[in-house]
Amino acid sequence: MRISRRALAASGIAAAALIVVVIVVVLVTRPRTSKPPGPAPTASPSTAGLTSPFTGEPVSRLGPELIFKIDNVPQARPPTGLGAADIVYLIPVEGGLSRIMAVFSAHIPPVVGPVRSAREDDIELLRQFGRPAFAFSGAQPRLLPVVEHARIVDLYSGVTRGYFRSSARIAPYNLYARTATLLAQAKGASTARDIGFRFGPRPAGGTPTGAFRISYPAAGFAFTWSAGQHRWLVTMDGKAAAAASGRRLGGPTVVIQYVKVSTSGFLEQGRRPPYAQTVGSGRAVVLRDGRAYQVHWSRPAADGGTAFTLPDGTRMPFARGQVWVVLAYGPGSTG
Repeated sequence: MRISRRALAASGIAAAALIVVVIVVVLVTRPRTSKPPGPAPTASPSTAGLTSPFTGEPVSRLGPELIFKIDNVPQARPPTGLGAADIVYLIPVEGGLSRIMAVFSAHIPPVVGPVRSAREDDIELLRQFGRPAFAFSGAQPRLLPVVEHARIVDLYSGVTRGYFRSSARIAPYNLYARTATLLAQAKGASTARDIGFRFGPRPAGGTPTGAFRISYPAAGFAFTWSAGQHRWLVTMDGKAAAAASGRRLGGPTVVIQYVKVSTSGFLEQGRRPPYAQTVGSGRAVVLRDGRAYQVHWSRPAADGGTAFTLPDGTRMPFARGQVWVVLAYGPGSTG
């Protein structure tokens, strides 16, 4: 039987249509396969929300704690490297004067100084940092072994490389340190850790304040709010305080922490230096955003940090950036 060309064409078209339908059904109904997913992209620490516990600013990693004792008498000014510190402590010493404890972690400048000697109350203050690397020029002979055996990585200038004397100043105000050399000898130093600071938006309340002054027996400090720079500029002994770079010193947050100041058990040049007791509790004033907040501070144990709380019991948030802490003479002080 002969089949016409028209019939063959029609049957061919029908067959082709059937094949298309089958292919579509197979594609729709068969399980979908795809390449195995690759590893999830790793977010950088800064995008993952890693911030410095000392400044509240984004950091790529939590760096080692490198802490310096720095001179703060007029002959020692201006200091080198202080503008890069995360935290700047002002601490009373003998003669009614002050010294600086500068805490570096997120940003460590190449040179810091002038480096000076430790005091007994430094040991208590350092405990909250874990086991920080501590750079200092020495201590009273009986105190030196106590400091060296404290919970620190010992960077005493008498046993550590990296210190040098500057010909631009006279001793003892001319001892400086190269931080890279110190850090190479600071294996095992703690990384930045929570010491009680909290950061966040400015809370309600506070008293509008353009300047705040605080005095030691033979030293005076003033902190003046700069809205343009969004930080408190520091004046020491009636003169604008600047770093060796010429930039004014200061930070977005200043804490005036009123502590009991007694006397050290170690003589220094024939007299007993003050001993600022940073374990305990008391009153403090926090300066931020052109306002002053009355707060309560509490540090129950030397191994823990300090909580700063508002009258309603909530934690006082600091502004992000460098923090200055002045250990001021509080009730019961005798030193």
